[in-house]
Amino acid sequence: MIVKTAKGRVRGTVERGVARFLGVPYAAAPYGADRFAPPRPHDPWAGVREATSMGPTPPQVPYAGGLEKVLPSVIIHGEEVLNLNIWAPAEGTGHPVMVWVPGGALTRGGNALATYEGSAFARDGVVLVSINYRLGAEGFSVLDDAPANLGLADQFAALRWVRDNIAAFGGDPGRVTVAGQSAGGGAVAALLAHPSAGELFAQAVVQSGPLAPGRAGKARRITRLMAKALGVRATREEFARVPPEELLACQTRVLAKGVGFGVVPGDELVPSDPGTALLAGAGADIPLMMGHTAEEFRLWTVPTGKIDKIGRLHVLAARVRFRDFAARPGASSGDVFGALVTDALLRRPMNALADVRRGRTWMYEFAWRSPVMDLGAAHATELAYVFDTLDSSDAEMIGGPGRPLELADRMHAAWVRFVKDGDPGWPAWDEGRPVMVFDSPGGGVVRTSGSP
Repeated sequence: MIVKTAKGRVRGTVERGVARFLGVPYAAAPYGADRFAPPRPHDPWAGVREATSMGPTPPQVPYAGGLEKVLPSVIIHGEEVLNLNIWAPAEGTGHPVMVWVPGGALTRGGNALATYEGSAFARDGVVLVSINYRLGAEGFSVLDDAPANLGLADQFAALRWVRDNIAAFGGDPGRVTVAGQSAGGGAVAALLAHPSAGELFAQAVVQSGPLAPGRAGKARRITRLMAKALGVRATREEFARVPPEELLACQTRVLAKGVGFGVVPGDELVPSDPGTALLAGAGADIPLMMGHTAEEFRLWTVPTGKIDKIGRLHVLAARVRFRDFAARPGASSGDVFGALVTDALLRRPMNALADVRRGRTWMYEFAWRSPVMDLGAAHATELAYVFDTLDSSDAEMIGGPGRPLELADRMHAAWVRFVKDGDPGWPAWDEGRPVMVFDSPGGGVVRTSGSP
């Protein structure tokens, strides 16, 4: 199957009613003269470009420290990292579109993961677009003479590409939902807070993503630490002289010190703190679905063994910091600590935003407990249920055997319904604070009025 885009023709494949186009560039390769620069439109190409295999992934290293036991990594070398994948119904036009922004702490992840295979969405009448964007130092360094938030700029460029080209693949550019999980969810929050959000998408989904990027000083610190380790100044010219593989190696060493990348407020892309802007009404007219897993923090404490090292003093410090003294009888110190952090970073900010938005917001919680290493309902355990990819090796890795197919049917159907109709199938947020709990067996709508 051949489709004509604004820059040239691409050849995909069709199987069982699903058209698939992989590794389609939405911007020029961000290297050479374009390194540490805003994304530039891709040059036109002659002939037909093959779009039958995954494109290069942003530079990254595999998960480590125990996380590699449950989180997969796919690394494909090459410079054309600003690419996207498309799964679309093979017939018809005007289909709604979902653009997926992968997570991975802004240092890992990408659209080549098996979990994000989009055939189920296409099967159900939705065009699924999954994107790559610059990660780590390449995408989120804070240099003295270069724009910040380049990875976010890539996401804007991908959304513009979708707006200008998706009709050729059977999609409706006026019915685009942007969705993301973890760091991808935080990026969606930043996109939603931007003044031009409504020009690029009509709806949004934030899965386990922080609504605020954190303090700008922390984001700058990692760039300064890397510059010191490399013996260069924190400028575009000097960072661009460092080979990508050397920059990645330095990044890995510096990240081991406990610092991390983040979105930096104060420029054209992120005019102000996204969380503050959203609470002030930014994006209020855009329907939003958001939520988290019931035991988010177990991803970072169980596979790493940290859960057994968290004691009562850690819990006390967290209670004081987050001003949360709620009783959690029967829970271990590690689980209480994780619950405190999850509530502070996700549940409470999301509830506060939903209180402001009310009728145009839907909330959910994923509560099914994975038996793998007793992860429980940890961060990222919901992904294969959203994409209906429970048969993938990724889903086996984090979910183990006996994964409940009916839960995937329900959860995937809710996402499809939201993308198609703007209503996932349960009551919008109101004074009763309804939350759809996805679990098996059980689950259903729970009214949480009275909770913070």
